[in-house]
Amino acid sequence: MTDCILEQLKSQPSWILFLLTLGFFSTLKFSLSFLKWVYVNFLRPGKNLKKYGSWALITGPTDGIGKAFAFQLARKGLNLVLVGRNPDKLKEVSESIKSKYGSTQIKNVVVDFSGDLDDGVSRIKEAIQGLEIGVLINNVGVSYPYARFLHEVDDKLLSNLIKVNVEGTTKVTQAVLPGMVERKRGAIVNIGSGAAIVIPSDPLYSVYAATKAYVDQFSRCLYVEYKKSGIDVQCQVPLYVATKMASIRRSSFFVPSTDGYALAALRWIGYEPRCTPYWPHTILWALAYSLPESFVDSWRLNFCLGIRKRGQLKDSRKLE
Repeated sequence: MTDCILEQLKSQPSWILFLLTLGFFSTLKFSLSFLKWVYVNFLRPGKNLKKYGSWALITGPTDGIGKAFAFQLARKGLNLVLVGRNPDKLKEVSESIKSKYGSTQIKNVVVDFSGDLDDGVSRIKEAIQGLEIGVLINNVGVSYPYARFLHEVDDKLLSNLIKVNVEGTTKVTQAVLPGMVERKRGAIVNIGSGAAIVIPSDPLYSVYAATKAYVDQFSRCLYVEYKKSGIDVQCQVPLYVATKMASIRRSSFFVPSTDGYALAALRWIGYEPRCTPYWPHTILWALAYSLPESFVDSWRLNFCLGIRKRGQLKDSRKLE
């Protein structure tokens, strides 16, 4: 039967053979990509994070994704350095973690990333002196209160976006890296955003998206710089997660809870330099890439204009 098929193929015009060959390799490529997607999302085991070091440092740990990361890392047996601006919330989170994971050691460091950042970083350096910081989660970040055009962004918000999202992430990483380099091991996770990578543009959130694009490129460069030093650097790219920043209260299949996201995120630490840990988000990513950019731009603009209108309405009610 095989000989018969080969004879039939030989009798076909060369252009048909070319198309068949092209189709075969295209199908093979798609099949291998799909099998890889299944493996990394459902079968690949997470790394033993304690091998990086016994402590993890998390910025922005009092709410949202950062808080979920803190609980998940404590569950994995790591001690925690929690860096946030509100001492009362830091204490509350620390006590909640200790009540659930009693053996976890926790250090709280009060830093306002929109304030005196140099002083805050000095306090971080002092707090981590002598500690094996094996995992760094750069989670702290700010966004717009609601969508707005660039000329509507006031100086304070503009300064905070750049200072917290760009300067804060950079300086905290710079503070933690020397210890990792000395021990020749460590994992750095920077929280990016689909607004900077998945969609071609994020109108009315331009500065936020640009700061997250910085985080993505910063992460990739560090991944190359420090890979041979035993340090794994990664930019995680979540899409919508049910958080206060996203103004989403309820989770769904495509919008995970913060706990659902963090649980998925831990399995990816130490692997690819850029990833989308929550697998349903990869479906949305593939959909966005399959559509014309002009269509996605138009849809996103109309969506953000709706957010802007609702935000302006809320502001006007507050003034009444």
